Amino acid sequence: GALGDVLLEAVGLTIGAVAFLAGHMLAVGFYWRSRQSSGWIAATVALAVAVASYLLSRDAGVTLYGLGLGAMAGTALVSRYRLAGLGAVLFVVSDLLIFAQLGPLAASPLPGLLIWPTYFIGQALIAWGVVRSRPHEDLHHRL
Repeated sequence: GALGDVLLEAVGLTIGAVAFLAGHMLAVGFYWRSRQSSGWIAATVALAVAVASYLLSRDAGVTLYGLGLGAMAGTALVSRYRLAGLGAVLFVVSDLLIFAQLGPLAASPLPGLLIWPTYFIGQALIAWGVVRSRPHEDLHHRL
């Protein structure tokens, strides 16, 4: 996430989005190994986020990114990392607000007010949810 944020500012939207997408794919693999329910739920979330991304942007690249974003959120939701799942949903909301701000809500102040809070809280819940759900001894061995 942090690399994506830096690249968005330093290089531009496309490179930053690719970095975020790569991070989402790594997260999908991580969450998938800890899934506790059906992959159909994750697939449904991924498809729903991709459709919402398309409807807000009408852009194929944004739709592809939305599919990866949705896959990350969907796999987080079915993983044992419950708070991370909630954080991933907030991350999705923040990105959908960005897409809406570039399209149908361009004249509205609402996205600008909500993007950073949903992103920050989402990222914090993802990190906290994963760290607090890992067995203490597992973390201790990794240090």
